[in-house]
Amino acid sequence: MPRFFRRLAEGVFDLEDLLMRTNELADFVESAAQYYKIDINNIVAVGYSNGANIAASLLLLRPKILAGAILFRAMVPLVPETKPDLSSVSVWIGAGAYDPIVPVSNAKELAALLRGAGANVTIRFSESGHELTQADVDIAHEWLTRLK
Repeated sequence: MPRFFRRLAEGVFDLEDLLMRTNELADFVESAAQYYKIDINNIVAVGYSNGANIAASLLLLRPKILAGAILFRAMVPLVPETKPDLSSVSVWIGAGAYDPIVPVSNAKELAALLRGAGANVTIRFSESGHELTQADVDIAHEWLTRLK
């Protein structure tokens, strides 16, 4: 399947490719924000599964790119060598209590990693698996409207 970066197996990422693709995406967001005159301090990423994983990678590797993120069914993409400063970043994580791809422990580990870097993290577990539910979208929407 097409993805933002290569993986070696289910839940095992090609870290070299992840680093390269994360930096490519960050450079694109910076260029697009400048070209379209978008305040980069207002950009909130919304991603599901692999899209959420690369958004989490952006937060961890290029923390100035995003003001926040909504991460549906994300896992820890990597542990950065240097802890980023995410003290001005808000993150909402939507995890599935019965997700066969992203265990509850991994979702909690991602929340702890982001909190350890200073992010304001909200994590919600739905009574679902890896699929995205309308309840996830509704709760994330409420969270996003309160950010303004």
